[in-house]
Amino acid sequence: MSPRITLAVAARVLLQIRRDRRTLAMLLVLPCALMTLLWWMFHDVGGGPFTSLGPALLALIPFIIMFLVTSVTTLRERTSGTLERLLAMPMGKGDYLLGYALAFGLIAAVQSALAVGLSVWLLDLGITGHAWLLLVVAVVDAILGTALGLFVSAFAQTEFQAVQFMPALVIPQILLCGLFVARDALPGVLHVVSDLLPLSYAVDAMRTVASSTETGDVWQDLGIIALFVVGGLALGALTLRRQSP
Repeated sequence: MSPRITLAVAARVLLQIRRDRRTLAMLLVLPCALMTLLWWMFHDVGGGPFTSLGPALLALIPFIIMFLVTSVTTLRERTSGTLERLLAMPMGKGDYLLGYALAFGLIAAVQSALAVGLSVWLLDLGITGHAWLLLVVAVVDAILGTALGLFVSAFAQTEFQAVQFMPALVIPQILLCGLFVARDALPGVLHVVSDLLPLSYAVDAMRTVASSTETGDVWQDLGIIALFVVGGLALGALTLRRQSP
């Protein structure tokens, strides 16, 4: 792998996204719009529900959006022949995947900064911990979505099939991450399954930041998420093909 090639891939991805206004709006505007909608829903019944759900959604929304955009974008490059032409150049799969991760990581930083800033300072999301740590967790969650999106795109032949991985891989994580039922209250088997899902640790980290100034558990959760990111990128490199079968 070459840092120069990796940066060139990242720059190309960022240039493509800048030209695609719809995708850019989805990445930057949609999270803020959804957080505003959640705040508006509970505006007349007090801020308790928003304060309870807000941190979890700041973990979920970047993850979901990055998963969808990355899986569809990667598949489009493969089916159009762009990936085959790129890999014919002196560029390895690692350069390609790390370039994508870097580009979407930068976008995730902007996306999360906008959503966290809006939620904390304009929508009065009550948090006990540090707002910057809330931002760090949101960015790592978005990179996690990018890594998993790169991985699952290898198993789809059409963009519709890429989207179908959403109910298969993402929705079960949403159901078991503690958003609806506390993970400690889940049936034994489901609790074990939730311990194996990365989104559980993302939501735990967000809620810890929101309710406590202690950072030890947050960094532990972030470390686990980082392992899932590395695993997703490694599996993505192993399964990345130049063209769809």
